Amino acid sequence: MARTAWFSPLALLLVILGGAAGVAVRAAIIVPFGPSAHPLVVPALTLAINLVGALLLGVVVGLLDDRHPLLRVALGTGVMGGFTTYSAFAVQSLTVSSASPAIGLVLIAVSLFGGVVAAVIGLGLGRRIADRPGEIEPAEDAE
Repeated sequence: MARTAWFSPLALLLVILGGAAGVAVRAAIIVPFGPSAHPLVVPALTLAINLVGALLLGVVVGLLDDRHPLLRVALGTGVMGGFTTYSAFAVQSLTVSSASPAIGLVLIAVSLFGGVVAAVIGLGLGRRIADRPGEIEPAEDAE
């Protein structure tokens, strides 16, 4: 069944506000570990943030599904989109890999596979909380 495309100024505002909140939380975690920290601290924190974000996004998608679209877009696209960061992961993976290829590969593997595992666990948790454990959402509906 095809979904109709829609635009809502309220949804856009919620994404912007949620994104700002997610970015603020991520910054509050990472910024205290400025340039004087060990070179692997920020990549490790980014990894942890991305894994937690994948888990939480899975919970949001599993819990809210299509029942609360504005809340889902605010939390999923907004907060979790701002909290997690692919660009930092990509740059840090290259930086770490150039200094230590083995550690860089581990960082990349754990980020990719760990993120998928965390999302699967989160989706299952969200569905359990919503009491809809057997439903399977099409991949294109995930945020």
